[in-house]
Parts: sequence; C-alpha cells; structure tokens
Amino acid sequence: MPRRNKWMHLVAGVVAGVTLGVFLKLCLRSSSRTSIEICPEADKVFAPPEPLALIGLKQEESIQNSNRTLLFVGVMTAEQYLGTRAKAVYDTWAQDLPGRIAFFSSEVSRAPGLPLVPLRYVDDSYPPQKKSFLMLLYMYDNYGEKFEWFMRADDDVYVRGDKLGDFLRSVDSRKPQFIGQAGRGTTAERDALALDYNENFCMGGPGVLISRETLRRVAPHVKYCLKHLYTTHEDVELGRCVAKFAGVSCTWSYDMQTILHHNSSGAAAYTGRLKKREVHRAITLHPVKDHRQMYRLHTYFKNLKIQDLRETTLDLHREIATSLREMEVDQEQVPNYVLPGDVPLFPVKMGQPGYLGDNRILGAPIDFNRYKPDSIKDVIPFEFISKSIYSMSHSNPKRRIESPLKEALDDVIREVMEIINAPSRQRGRVIDFNELLYGYTRLQPLHGVDHVLDLLLKYRRYRGRKMTAAVRRHAYLQQSFTATEIRELPMGDPPPFEDPEILEKINSKHSLNDYEDFDEPSPQPAGFLELGRLNVKEAIESGIMKIQNNLPKVLKWSDDDYEYPIYDRRIYFILPLMGRQEIFARFMKNYEEIILKSDEAVTLIVVLYLDGKNLQDYRSAEALLDHYNDMYGKDIRIVHMGSTTFSRGAALTEGLKECENDDLIFFVDVDMMFNHISLRRIRINTVKYNQVYFPIVFSEYNPDVVQGEDYNKFKGESVVTIPTRKFYKSDVPKTDRELADLKYSKEINDDFGYFRQYGFGILSIYKCDFLRVGGFNLNIKGWGYEDVQLFETLIKSNLTVYRIADESLVHKFHSVDCDKNLEKSQFLMCLGTKASTYGSEKHMTYYMLNHPEVLWPEEVNKKGAS
Repeated sequence: MPRRNKWMHLVAGVVAGVTLGVFLKLCLRSSSRTSIEICPEADKVFAPPEPLALIGLKQEESIQNSNRTLLFVGVMTAEQYLGTRAKAVYDTWAQDLPGRIAFFSSEVSRAPGLPLVPLRYVDDSYPPQKKSFLMLLYMYDNYGEKFEWFMRADDDVYVRGDKLGDFLRSVDSRKPQFIGQAGRGTTAERDALALDYNENFCMGGPGVLISRETLRRVAPHVKYCLKHLYTTHEDVELGRCVAKFAGVSCTWSYDMQTILHHNSSGAAAYTGRLKKREVHRAITLHPVKDHRQMYRLHTYFKNLKIQDLRETTLDLHREIATSLREMEVDQEQVPNYVLPGDVPLFPVKMGQPGYLGDNRILGAPIDFNRYKPDSIKDVIPFEFISKSIYSMSHSNPKRRIESPLKEALDDVIREVMEIINAPSRQRGRVIDFNELLYGYTRLQPLHGVDHVLDLLLKYRRYRGRKMTAAVRRHAYLQQSFTATEIRELPMGDPPPFEDPEILEKINSKHSLNDYEDFDEPSPQPAGFLELGRLNVKEAIESGIMKIQNNLPKVLKWSDDDYEYPIYDRRIYFILPLMGRQEIFARFMKNYEEIILKSDEAVTLIVVLYLDGKNLQDYRSAEALLDHYNDMYGKDIRIVHMGSTTFSRGAALTEGLKECENDDLIFFVDVDMMFNHISLRRIRINTVKYNQVYFPIVFSEYNPDVVQGEDYNKFKGESVVTIPTRKFYKSDVPKTDRELADLKYSKEINDDFGYFRQYGFGILSIYKCDFLRVGGFNLNIKGWGYEDVQLFETLIKSNLTVYRIADESLVHKFHSVDCDKNLEKSQFLMCLGTKASTYGSEKHMTYYMLNHPEVLWPEEVNKKGAS
C-alpha cells in the first residue's frame, strides 16, 4: 500500500506540473528580454485582424481600377522594434508607396496604430526562416489577386516609393520574376550553403521583389520548403524554394547593386553626408540601424522631391511664356490674360494665397543674356574658379572657394553627370566625373546662377569593344530661381528632446506644451507695488499688466494698434568695461535717448574692471551709472570685477549670472551706437531654442583718413570731394523717437566705413541657449578670439545662426593697439582688424599714389640721392 501511494503521488505531481507549465506558457509572455509580465485580458481574447481592413484596402479595389495596388510590402520585424524601427518605417516611406504595407512579427506582438500581423506559432528567434515563409503564405492567401508585385523587406531598409513604382511598371508582373541583389555567399560559405554552380539567392537586406506569378507558384509549397531547410540563412532558403517551384533564380544584373543598395558600413551607414551618387541612384537603402536616421533620410528625399517639383514649375512657366510669345501677347498683359471661355490664365493675383509667381521672370528662356543691364554699373561680372576663386568685385580678389559655392558646384556637377549617364544602359558606356579644371560663375539676383564649367571626365565603354579614355567637356548651365515663398517659423518652440532640462521634465511627467506662445510675459516684480524703484505711474502700469497676464487669453483686452507682444520683450544688455570714460559717457548718452527716455524694456548690466593706469575712470563710471539710476529709476546694474585681468569672455559670463535662463541677452561693446530699430531686430531675429542673431555691424573708418586730403585727392588738386549726407525736407513732423533714431543713424557709404563681416563680438542669444552650447572658453586671455570660438560652436550646434548687415548698429572708430605678447592667432587677428578699420581701398590708393616712397622706397631714395 505505501508503494502504491508513492507512485500515485508521483503521477499526480507530474500531471500537476505539466498542467501548470501549459498554463504558464499560455498566460505568461515575455515583454522584453529580461522581464515577464502576465498576459493582459485583451491578449487572451485577441482576434486576428481582418486582412483587407488591416491595410485599408476596399473589397472592390483591384489591379484594374486602383492606382494603389501595384505593390504590397511585407516588413519582417520583432516585438522589440515595433515602437522604433517599425514605427519609423510606417511614418516615413510607407506613406509614399504605390500600394500597401503590413508588418509581420511574433504571435504575441501588439502595436496599436500599426498594420501588424502577429503570425501564429511564430516567435522572434533568429534566424527568421519560419517568419519569412509564413509571411509569404499570408500574402498569397489574403492578397494574392489584389496586387501585381510583392516585396519582402526588413525593418531597417528605406524604400523610395516613387522610384520603385517607376521601376516595377517597366517589368512584366505576369511572368515569374525574382528580383533582388544576387549573391552566392562568400568563398568560405559556398559549401555550407549547398548551392549548385548555377544557383544563387537574393540577399534579403536591401529587399526582394516577387511578381504575382512567382508567388502563385511558390506559396502552396511553403510547408515543404520549411521542412527541407539546408542552412540557417533565411534568404538562401527562400531563393532555393523559388528556384525549385517557380523555376527562376535571382536576377543576375549589375544594376541591382545600385538600385537595391547595401552599405557595408554597418551601424554607421547613411549617418554621414547624403549628397552622394549611390544615395541618389538607389531605390532601397540598407541598413538604417538607428530609426532616427530613417526620418533624416525621409526629409532629405522629400527635399529632393520639392526641388524636382520646383524645376517642373519653371518648365511650365517657360512653356507658357513661349506660347504667349507665339500668340504675340504683350508681356504687360500676361498677368491678366484671359483664355477662351473667360478662363483667366493666372487666376490668383500677386499678394493672394496660391500666387504662382511672375511669369515674366520665371518664364524667361534659358539664356545667358536674359538679364539686360541698364548701365555699365549694372553689369554682373563672372568670377573665375580654379583651385581658388578670383573676383574683380570682391574685396578679396583671390580667395578660397567658400563652402556654399563648393557645395553648389558639387550639386550641379552631380546633376550634370546624372543627365549624361541617363542613356548609359542603352549605349553600353559609363562616364565618370574626374575633376573640375576651371570654370566661371556669376549670381544674377533676379534670375539665378550662371555656370561655365570645364570638366575632365573618364569615358568607359563596357559593351562591344571595351575601352577607357579621358575626355573634356564644357558645360553651360543655369540654375534658375523659382517663385518666392514665405512661411512662418515657430518662435520659442521647446528645445530638442536630448536637452537635459527637457529629459528631466519628461521624467517628472511635466507637459512639453506649457508654452502658450513665444510672447510669454517677462518676469514681474515680486511685490504688487515696488515704490522703491518705480514711480507711481510705473507701479500702476506694472500692477495692471500683472492682472492682464493672469487673465485667460479670451479675456485679454487689445486694440487695432496693439503691436505683437514680442516687440516688448525685455533685453539684457551686457557691457564689459575697463577705463575709456569718455567713450562710456558717449554710450550712456545713446542709451539714455534711445532707452531711458522712451521707456524701452531693456536692462543694462555693466561688468566693470579697475584699470590700474586710470583709477579715476572706475569711480567716474560708477558715478555716471548712479546718476542715471537716480534720474530715471530704471534697472541698471553693476558687476564689480575689481583689478582682475580683463577678459571679455569672463566679463560677459559674469554678467550672465544676473539673468534668468529664459532672458534675452545682447552682448554689446562700448563703441557701439544703436537705435530703436536695433532693439526691434534683436527681438525679432533671436528665437529661443531655435536661432541666435549675429548682426554684421557697420564699422567706421578713421575720421582723419576719411577727411584727410592725402587720402581723397591727388597732390595739386584744389577740390576735395567727400560725399555728404543728404537730408530731404518733409512736411510730416517727426516724433521724438524718429528724431532719436536719425541722430544715432549714420550714412552707409563705402567712404565712411564697411560692414564688418568677420566680426563676431556682437551677439543676441537667450541665456538657456548660451548655456546649452557651453558658453565662452574662459582660458582665452587678452584681445579677441573667444567670440570666434563661440561662433564656430554655435555653427556646429542645432541652433540656426542668423547673420545680416544691420545698418542701425554702428561701431565708432577707435584706434586698435595689438599687444605683441598675444598668442599668434590673436595677434594676427588684431592686426587684420586694425588694418581694415583704417580706411577704404580708395583712400589707400590715393595715399600710395601721393607717397610713392611707401611703395618704392629704394627707387625714391636713389632719385633723391642722384
């Protein structure tokens, strides 16, 4: 009896264990590689999706009556990639397919929002042979008669739907086709792959295309192929199955390596420069391991599509212009021309949404003489391009080719080579670009860019009598401007998600959309009435503004004259200062008339250093600032640096400590003059998290040179001709604000100064953006260079650097003393600034001709001795 009980207990334990194991297998599933969670109730009652509804295909749609039944793409993915790679595919190239798409994963996979097919009895183990064959069977059973072509794709491939559609329409899908990048494996693998001498396979990574006829022949034999696997390579076994039951092998075509492109760089593939021939020629690109790069690729190809559409619009404008000329229609009548039937040729007029552009300009024929100058001054000369660029109109006659021009030439040459090689397949030859020997280029602001290029090419014929030869070709090219479009940019959008502050907000579950608008109110005083610094009127206005800012948007009052609130945003001027009391007094006079008297929302922060040679200047600066504080009661602050060694970068960094992260900062010099227009541009052109403003200021020449006789006339001439500023009388009285602007505006003339293109010291930026890029290099001492390094850092960041000539910002002339103890780069930069601010080319020419001993000292000395 005891023995029987023992065996009964053993059997009962086994039965209970098996029952528990089955239960755990059914009701527990792996949510990741490291954790297990209980099956949700929804998974227990999961119903497989209806195939046609899953991909948005209507029952009546067929190959004959729909333009989205050319191709069905089956993407093999895994549960762990549904939220990254699969979602990126569905968000990007899947939307542009000439057909439909579905994702195939393990039976426990769920992804709301994706057309996902969880294959029964399939897991995410590797190799995915079962997943691949059952996916083909699902395609055949549910969509076999609905599409012409079927594609097997991975979730790390990018597909260009428009080019793929053009390619597939050129191939007969009624025949058995098996298209892909053919392979036979490496030499070491050939024996293991068990392929005959005439067998190959389509490599799965770049994608495999199967015609409807091929799928019809293979799909019924999927189970047989699964039971007769020779290797663990899924693409090899698929090729073997297709060869056995469809009687076709993968296409032996050299073009497939270009069309279905595989990059052997692994995870680094397509993460660098995309302007490459192989990228532009490819239909599929593999592998895209980082799903974020999928969005980058998609944006790039969308831009190319926009460029093609713009070129098409130009062609249409030219055809319209040609037709109208044949009809002898006067150019002035073109915008209002009416076709027969009272149909306007251009229904949308200038200034209205949907305006198609000026046909007189956009329809100009392709001709180097389409621009007609009115005078010799209007003639636009060509610039010569060789290893350098030579120009007669530039201040630097010989210079290196700038990056924008270099990139533009690369684009032009690439497009030219694509045009030349378009018929290569038919002609059995390929022409490769070798070198740009020389060229000419000019920019016509009204029409576009003209190029004349001498190209060294390599001609290779691979059909018939093979040969290779070097050839030269001249290319005469025009890049035409299309119609101007204006779009509103977001101002004050949240920073990128990789920003630590945003990551912190996400982790603390704070909303990312707490921004009502970019014109958020500036911080208000802590108390309702701060009578210590505000007068009664200002205190009342401050209180009213505080009440208004706390109202809902719909309750805020406004009138027709109300300016956009961005124009009232507070600016924090940060001014480093050491000595130079007279110049500082001039700056404060400018500050008083533009800001203090007009009640502008500006705070001045003066970072004051003690000059050991001029102790009185330190006390005078303090007294002057106290005087303005007492007179106007405005926010003027002093940061005392004492006798520490002067460093502009350190001074600006100390001044920043007085500001909050969301404050708008303007780095200014004591030699700068500004007006109300300057403030307006600072506020408009600086966008938090998006854009910084580096104005190109107008720098005055030495007034002694500008007014000096030696610099403006030849010796013996009696008349000095200096352009003078012309004021035009107006019957309209000017406001105090306009008069102040005129007082601190200077005439912009080549004889008086120049726009300092290579000056980077004046900057407008939000403090949070300044901190994100790391700020100044505080190891730099003495004159300059810290601003250049900051500029280079901002260029490399994800912030847009906005530069434009701003005539409202004038840098007053002052002599520059270059300390020989500076580092070499700083010293050379200082000398360059000193030379450029001395005078114009005209002034220097007069001086040299009036003083030949400067140019030819030896010859003059010899003449004097003789």
